[in-house]
Amino acid sequence: MQFVDSHCHINFPELAANMSDVLAQMRQNEIVSALCVSVNLADFPQILALAGQYPHIYASVGVHPDYEGVEEPDVGHLVELAQHPKVVAIGETGLDYFRLKGNLEWQRARFRTHIRAAIESGKPLIIHTREAAADTLRIMAEENAAETGGVMHCFTETWEVAEAALAMGFYISFSGIVTFKNAKQLKEVAQLVPLDRILIETDSPYLAPVPHRGKLNQPAFVKHVAEEIARLRGIGLDEVGQRTTENFIRLFKTGEISR
Repeated sequence: MQFVDSHCHINFPELAANMSDVLAQMRQNEIVSALCVSVNLADFPQILALAGQYPHIYASVGVHPDYEGVEEPDVGHLVELAQHPKVVAIGETGLDYFRLKGNLEWQRARFRTHIRAAIESGKPLIIHTREAAADTLRIMAEENAAETGGVMHCFTETWEVAEAALAMGFYISFSGIVTFKNAKQLKEVAQLVPLDRILIETDSPYLAPVPHRGKLNQPAFVKHVAEEIARLRGIGLDEVGQRTTENFIRLFKTGEISR
């Protein structure tokens, strides 16, 4: 049995300070790989260093939509940084109308930049969307995001939004939120997404799944996400692990994963 955390932030101080324990817990819980996701360009060297040090850690490059007042990416720079062999994706990128208000045209322009960089580099997108599903899907369509594909990370939207993303070749990734008792709609979506398009993630250090809800999250806890999906779909945990690992390898073109 094996699992992959398709989206985490182990470079954040809360986890980086205890990296040896984070990696040991991954081994003990059969988490064979993790994708450490970029949120700004200033911290990207840390992520790349982690990916370079550990064969089973991969990196992405991008600037999160919540980050204002940071170095703004351009297509050429993102494409250049994405050439590193351990960089397997562009992002996380997207739209967030929950945390930020006002004129967010800069956020939409940044999203377009990432999609164009993904197409040029041939790397998939990691998309964050919160209270912005209509604009997210519209921009994905306008920029032809289907050409490169990717994943809707930490998915919390409706089945209709999932269907639209699936139609553009995207995968749907479930975080610890799917284990929360009040996540009824999300649990229904998790039952409907085709098994060959599901990913699992922690988004650690945030959103720890039940039974660790409210605590510091870590990649080892992604197993609980897999357990909930197995329960919801009435299938074995080993099948969820196998299929989501295969999906990760196929989407991010990592080849065989070695710990």
